[in-house]
Amino acid sequence: MVMSMAHGHDGWVSGAWAPSAGGTPGDGGTAGSGPATELFRYVYRPREPVLESPRPYFHPVRTLGGDLVSLYRPHDHVWHKGIAWSLCNVGPANFWGGPTYTRDGGYRQLDNNGRMRHESFTTLDVCDHVLRIDERLAWVTRHGETWIEEQRRIRVAVLASPPGEHGAWQLGFGTAMRNVTGRVIKIGSPTTEGRANAGYSGLFWRGPRSFSGGTVLTPDGPGGDELMGWRGPWLGYAGRHDGHGRASTLVFCDHAENFSAPSQWFVRTGMYACVCPAPFFSHEYPLEPGQTLELGYDVVVADGELDAARCGELAGQVAAGAHR
Repeated sequence: MVMSMAHGHDGWVSGAWAPSAGGTPGDGGTAGSGPATELFRYVYRPREPVLESPRPYFHPVRTLGGDLVSLYRPHDHVWHKGIAWSLCNVGPANFWGGPTYTRDGGYRQLDNNGRMRHESFTTLDVCDHVLRIDERLAWVTRHGETWIEEQRRIRVAVLASPPGEHGAWQLGFGTAMRNVTGRVIKIGSPTTEGRANAGYSGLFWRGPRSFSGGTVLTPDGPGGDELMGWRGPWLGYAGRHDGHGRASTLVFCDHAENFSAPSQWFVRTGMYACVCPAPFFSHEYPLEPGQTLELGYDVVVADGELDAARCGELAGQVAAGAHR
Protein backbone atom coordinates (compact mmCIF):
# COMPACT_ATOMS: atom_id res chain seq x y z
CA MET A 1 0.00 0.00 0.00
CA VAL A 2 1.02 3.62 -0.45
CA MET A 3 0.28 6.37 2.09
CA SER A 4 0.47 9.93 0.80
CA MET A 5 -0.05 13.43 2.18
CA ALA A 6 -1.45 16.66 0.74
CA HIS A 7 -1.16 20.12 2.31
CA GLY A 8 -3.77 22.76 1.48
CA HIS A 9 -2.79 26.42 1.41
CA ASP A 10 -5.94 27.33 3.36
CA GLY A 11 -5.05 25.36 6.49
CA TRP A 12 -5.51 21.61 6.15
CA VAL A 13 -3.51 18.42 5.79
CA SER A 14 -4.94 15.22 4.32
CA GLY A 15 -3.83 11.61 4.25
CA ALA A 16 -4.67 9.23 1.41
CA TRP A 17 -4.12 5.54 0.79
CA ALA A 18 -3.83 3.49 -2.39
CA PRO A 19 -3.91 -0.33 -2.42
CA SER A 20 -0.99 -2.45 -3.52
CA ALA A 21 -0.99 -3.99 -6.96
CA GLY A 22 -3.09 -7.12 -6.64
CA GLY A 23 -3.20 -6.66 -2.87
CA THR A 24 -5.67 -6.05 -0.11
CA PRO A 25 -5.73 -3.41 2.63
CA GLY A 26 -2.86 -3.87 5.03
CA ASP A 27 -0.95 -6.55 3.12
CA GLY A 28 2.31 -4.63 3.31
CA GLY A 29 2.88 -4.02 -0.43
CA THR A 30 4.49 -0.87 -1.73
CA ALA A 31 3.41 -0.45 -5.35
CA GLY A 32 0.25 1.63 -5.59
CA SER A 33 -2.42 0.79 -8.13
CA GLY A 34 -5.79 2.33 -8.79
CA PRO A 35 -7.21 5.52 -7.30
CA ALA A 36 -6.28 6.68 -3.81
CA THR A 37 -8.84 7.14 -1.02
CA GLU A 38 -8.57 10.26 1.13
CA LEU A 39 -8.80 8.78 4.62
CA PHE A 40 -8.98 12.05 6.52
CA ARG A 41 -8.54 15.79 6.33
CA TYR A 42 -7.06 17.54 9.36
CA VAL A 43 -8.16 21.17 9.43
CA TYR A 44 -5.62 22.99 11.58
CA ARG A 45 -6.72 26.54 10.82
CA PRO A 46 -10.52 26.43 11.24
CA ARG A 47 -12.60 29.42 10.26
CA GLU A 48 -15.72 28.81 12.34
CA PRO A 49 -17.31 31.52 14.53
CA VAL A 50 -15.77 32.22 17.93
CA LEU A 51 -18.88 30.81 19.69
CA GLU A 52 -17.92 27.39 18.31
CA SER A 53 -14.48 27.56 20.00
CA PRO A 54 -12.41 27.13 16.80
CA ARG A 55 -9.96 24.24 17.11
CA PRO A 56 -8.37 21.70 14.77
CA TYR A 57 -10.50 18.74 13.70
CA PHE A 58 -10.52 15.66 11.49
CA HIS A 59 -13.24 15.74 8.81
CA PRO A 60 -14.00 14.10 6.52
CA VAL A 61 -12.90 10.74 7.94
CA ARG A 62 -13.35 7.70 5.69
CA THR A 63 -12.77 3.96 5.77
CA LEU A 64 -10.29 2.31 3.40
CA GLY A 65 -13.32 1.52 1.25
CA GLY A 66 -14.21 5.21 1.05
CA ASP A 67 -17.26 5.32 3.34
CA LEU A 68 -17.69 8.54 5.35
CA VAL A 69 -17.75 8.02 9.14
CA SER A 70 -17.73 11.61 10.47
CA LEU A 71 -20.16 14.53 10.65
CA TYR A 72 -19.37 18.27 10.53
CA ARG A 73 -21.38 21.07 12.18
CA PRO A 74 -24.67 19.15 12.71
CA HIS A 75 -27.56 21.56 13.14
CA ASP A 76 -28.27 20.33 16.68
CA HIS A 77 -24.69 20.97 17.89
CA VAL A 78 -22.80 23.06 15.34
CA TRP A 79 -19.64 22.90 17.48
CA HIS A 80 -19.35 19.13 16.87
CA LYS A 81 -16.59 18.69 14.25
CA GLY A 82 -15.82 15.15 13.08
CA ILE A 83 -13.12 14.02 15.52
CA ALA A 84 -11.66 16.80 17.64
CA TRP A 85 -9.81 17.31 20.91
CA SER A 86 -12.42 19.38 22.73
CA LEU A 87 -12.52 20.41 26.40
CA CYS A 88 -15.56 22.19 27.76
CA ASN A 89 -14.71 23.21 31.34
CA VAL A 90 -11.11 24.49 31.38
CA GLY A 91 -11.27 26.61 34.49
CA PRO A 92 -13.88 29.24 33.55
CA ALA A 93 -13.02 28.93 29.82
CA ASN A 94 -14.73 26.82 27.15
CA PHE A 95 -12.65 25.09 24.46
CA TRP A 96 -15.55 22.88 23.36
CA GLY A 97 -17.92 25.38 21.78
CA GLY A 98 -21.42 26.61 22.48
CA PRO A 99 -22.88 27.16 25.95
CA THR A 100 -21.08 26.29 29.17
CA TYR A 101 -22.66 24.23 31.95
CA THR A 102 -21.97 25.54 35.44
CA ARG A 103 -23.21 24.36 38.82
CA ASP A 104 -24.91 27.66 39.56
CA GLY A 105 -26.40 28.50 36.17
CA GLY A 106 -26.89 25.33 34.13
CA TYR A 107 -26.29 25.82 30.41
CA ARG A 108 -25.68 29.44 29.46
CA GLN A 109 -23.95 31.12 26.56
CA LEU A 110 -21.10 32.94 28.24
CA ASP A 111 -18.43 35.23 26.85
CA ASN A 112 -15.81 32.50 27.42
CA ASN A 113 -15.33 30.57 24.16
CA GLY A 114 -11.60 30.17 23.53
CA ARG A 115 -9.71 28.80 20.55
CA MET A 116 -6.81 26.45 19.89
CA ARG A 117 -4.42 28.34 17.63
CA HIS A 118 -2.03 26.51 15.34
CA GLU A 119 1.51 27.77 15.86
CA SER A 120 3.67 25.49 13.71
CA PHE A 121 4.41 21.97 12.51
CA THR A 122 7.62 20.38 13.73
CA THR A 123 7.03 17.18 11.73
CA LEU A 124 4.93 16.80 8.60
CA ASP A 125 5.85 13.79 6.49
CA VAL A 126 5.32 10.16 5.52
CA CYS A 127 8.03 7.76 6.71
CA ASP A 128 7.94 3.95 6.34
CA HIS A 129 4.24 4.06 5.37
CA VAL A 130 3.33 6.09 8.49
CA LEU A 131 1.95 9.62 8.12
CA ARG A 132 3.41 11.79 10.88
CA ILE A 133 2.23 15.16 12.15
CA ASP A 134 3.77 16.93 15.15
CA GLU A 135 2.18 20.29 15.91
CA ARG A 136 2.52 23.18 18.36
CA LEU A 137 -0.67 24.96 19.47
CA ALA A 138 -1.63 27.75 21.85
CA TRP A 139 -4.91 27.72 23.78
CA VAL A 140 -6.10 31.32 23.76
CA THR A 141 -9.05 32.52 25.83
CA ARG A 142 -11.85 34.74 24.59
CA HIS A 143 -9.98 37.72 26.01
CA GLY A 144 -6.66 36.91 24.35
CA GLU A 145 -4.73 35.20 27.15
CA THR A 146 -2.67 32.10 26.39
CA TRP A 147 -3.39 29.55 29.11
CA ILE A 148 -2.04 26.31 27.62
CA GLU A 149 0.77 25.49 25.22
CA GLU A 150 0.22 22.12 23.55
CA GLN A 151 2.44 19.69 21.70
CA ARG A 152 0.25 17.42 19.55
CA ARG A 153 1.31 14.12 17.93
CA ILE A 154 -0.68 12.45 15.13
CA ARG A 155 0.22 9.16 13.48
CA VAL A 156 -1.72 7.40 10.70
CA ALA A 157 -1.04 3.91 9.35
CA VAL A 158 -2.92 1.12 7.59
CA LEU A 159 -3.13 -1.99 9.76
CA ALA A 160 -2.22 -5.46 8.60
CA SER A 161 -5.40 -7.54 8.25
CA PRO A 162 -5.72 -11.33 8.27
CA PRO A 163 -7.06 -12.92 5.07
CA GLY A 164 -10.81 -12.52 4.84
CA GLU A 165 -10.99 -9.70 7.40
CA HIS A 166 -12.14 -6.16 6.63
CA GLY A 167 -9.38 -3.58 6.19
CA ALA A 168 -8.71 -0.97 8.84
CA TRP A 169 -6.46 1.99 9.57
CA GLN A 170 -5.20 3.58 12.76
CA LEU A 171 -5.33 7.22 13.84
CA GLY A 172 -2.98 7.78 16.76
CA PHE A 173 -3.50 10.96 18.77
CA GLY A 174 -1.32 12.28 21.58
CA THR A 175 -1.32 15.57 23.43
CA ALA A 176 1.00 17.24 25.95
CA MET A 177 -0.71 20.28 27.49
CA ARG A 178 1.39 22.66 29.60
CA ASN A 179 -0.17 25.21 31.92
CA VAL A 180 1.62 28.50 31.20
CA THR A 181 -0.37 30.59 33.67
CA GLY A 182 0.66 31.24 37.25
CA ARG A 183 -2.38 29.49 38.71
CA VAL A 184 -4.06 26.08 38.83
CA ILE A 185 -6.43 25.33 35.93
CA LYS A 186 -9.13 22.85 36.94
CA ILE A 187 -10.26 20.79 33.94
CA GLY A 188 -13.67 19.18 34.25
CA SER A 189 -16.98 18.51 32.52
CA PRO A 190 -20.68 19.25 32.97
CA THR A 191 -20.80 16.21 35.27
CA THR A 192 -18.14 17.66 37.58
CA GLU A 193 -20.36 20.77 37.62
CA GLY A 194 -23.38 18.71 38.71
CA ARG A 195 -25.09 17.39 35.56
CA ALA A 196 -25.41 13.60 35.65
CA ASN A 197 -24.07 11.52 32.72
CA ALA A 198 -22.66 14.52 30.90
CA GLY A 199 -18.95 13.87 31.29
CA TYR A 200 -18.03 14.77 27.72
CA SER A 201 -14.65 16.46 27.39
CA GLY A 202 -11.82 14.86 25.42
CA LEU A 203 -11.30 13.30 21.99
CA PHE A 204 -14.88 13.55 20.72
CA TRP A 205 -16.28 11.82 17.62
CA ARG A 206 -19.62 12.68 16.04
CA GLY A 207 -20.85 10.01 13.63
CA PRO A 208 -23.07 10.21 10.53
CA ARG A 209 -26.82 10.64 10.96
CA SER A 210 -27.40 7.11 9.68
CA PHE A 211 -25.29 5.72 12.57
CA SER A 212 -28.00 6.67 15.09
CA GLY A 213 -29.23 3.46 16.67
CA GLY A 214 -25.92 1.72 15.99
CA THR A 215 -24.25 -0.87 18.18
CA VAL A 216 -21.82 -0.04 20.97
CA LEU A 217 -19.18 -2.72 21.55
CA THR A 218 -17.04 -3.39 24.63
CA PRO A 219 -15.01 -6.36 25.90
CA ASP A 220 -18.27 -7.50 27.56
CA GLY A 221 -20.17 -7.59 24.25
CA PRO A 222 -22.68 -5.37 22.43
CA GLY A 223 -24.81 -2.69 24.03
CA GLY A 224 -26.24 0.79 23.65
CA ASP A 225 -27.01 3.93 25.61
CA GLU A 226 -26.82 2.08 28.93
CA LEU A 227 -23.02 2.13 28.53
CA MET A 228 -22.85 5.86 29.23
CA GLY A 229 -20.14 6.29 31.87
CA TRP A 230 -18.88 2.71 31.50
CA ARG A 231 -15.20 2.28 32.29
CA GLY A 232 -12.89 0.14 30.16
CA PRO A 233 -9.80 0.08 27.92
CA TRP A 234 -11.59 0.39 24.57
CA LEU A 235 -15.03 0.97 23.10
CA GLY A 236 -16.30 0.31 19.58
CA TYR A 237 -19.20 1.69 17.56
CA ALA A 238 -20.72 -0.02 14.51
CA GLY A 239 -23.18 1.77 12.23
CA ARG A 240 -24.78 1.43 8.84
CA HIS A 241 -24.68 3.84 5.90
CA ASP A 242 -27.61 5.14 3.91
CA GLY A 243 -27.64 4.45 0.19
CA HIS A 244 -25.54 1.34 -0.34
CA GLY A 245 -26.33 -0.08 3.13
CA ARG A 246 -22.78 -1.06 4.03
CA ALA A 247 -21.53 -0.90 7.63
CA SER A 248 -18.44 0.57 9.26
CA THR A 249 -16.93 0.22 12.72
CA LEU A 250 -14.74 2.53 14.78
CA VAL A 251 -12.76 1.32 17.80
CA PHE A 252 -11.56 3.93 20.30
CA CYS A 253 -8.63 2.87 22.48
CA ASP A 254 -7.42 4.42 25.72
CA HIS A 255 -3.68 4.39 26.40
CA ALA A 256 -2.80 2.50 29.57
CA GLU A 257 -0.40 5.32 30.55
CA ASN A 258 -3.21 7.88 30.83
CA PHE A 259 -3.89 9.07 34.37
CA SER A 260 -7.56 8.14 33.95
CA ALA A 261 -7.04 4.65 32.49
CA PRO A 262 -9.14 2.69 32.06
CA SER A 263 -11.28 5.54 30.81
CA GLN A 264 -14.88 6.36 31.47
CA TRP A 265 -16.74 6.74 28.19
CA PHE A 266 -19.26 9.26 27.00
CA VAL A 267 -21.31 7.43 24.36
CA ARG A 268 -24.68 7.92 22.72
CA THR A 269 -26.49 5.93 20.06
CA GLY A 270 -30.23 6.66 20.37
CA MET A 271 -30.11 10.45 20.14
CA TYR A 272 -27.17 10.49 17.74
CA ALA A 273 -23.89 8.62 17.30
CA CYS A 274 -20.99 9.89 19.39
CA VAL A 275 -18.07 8.52 21.40
CA CYS A 276 -15.61 10.25 23.71
CA PRO A 277 -13.03 8.69 26.02
CA ALA A 278 -13.60 11.13 28.86
CA PRO A 279 -10.70 11.58 31.32
CA PHE A 280 -12.53 14.37 33.16
CA PHE A 281 -15.93 12.64 33.24
CA SER A 282 -16.44 12.43 37.01
CA HIS A 283 -13.50 14.27 38.58
CA GLU A 284 -11.74 17.55 37.92
CA TYR A 285 -8.04 17.43 37.08
CA PRO A 286 -5.99 20.24 38.68
CA LEU A 287 -3.38 21.27 36.12
CA GLU A 288 -0.72 23.00 38.21
CA PRO A 289 1.29 26.01 36.99
CA GLY A 290 4.08 24.78 34.74
CA GLN A 291 2.75 21.20 34.76
CA THR A 292 2.35 19.21 31.53
CA LEU A 293 -0.53 16.74 31.18
CA GLU A 294 0.04 13.99 28.62
CA LEU A 295 -2.77 11.87 27.16
CA GLY A 296 -2.95 9.46 24.23
CA TYR A 297 -5.57 7.56 22.26
CA ASP A 298 -5.95 5.47 19.13
CA VAL A 299 -8.93 5.32 16.79
CA VAL A 300 -9.27 2.35 14.44
CA VAL A 301 -11.49 2.94 11.39
CA ALA A 302 -12.70 -0.27 9.75
CA ASP A 303 -14.94 -1.33 6.90
CA GLY A 304 -17.74 -3.70 7.86
CA GLU A 305 -19.76 -4.45 10.98
CA LEU A 306 -17.27 -5.94 13.43
CA ASP A 307 -18.15 -7.91 16.54
CA ALA A 308 -16.70 -7.36 20.00
CA ALA A 309 -14.09 -10.09 19.56
CA ARG A 310 -12.67 -8.50 16.40
CA CYS A 311 -12.73 -5.04 18.02
CA GLY A 312 -10.71 -6.47 20.90
CA GLU A 313 -8.19 -7.93 18.47
CA LEU A 314 -7.74 -4.54 16.79
CA ALA A 315 -7.38 -2.80 20.14
CA GLY A 316 -4.68 -5.27 21.09
CA GLN A 317 -2.97 -4.81 17.72
CA VAL A 318 -2.65 -1.04 18.08
CA ALA A 319 -1.60 -1.32 21.74
CA ALA A 320 1.26 -3.59 20.72
CA GLY A 321 2.14 -1.70 17.54
CA ALA A 322 4.85 0.80 16.74
CA HIS A 323 2.71 3.63 15.34
CA ARG A 324 1.94 5.52 18.55
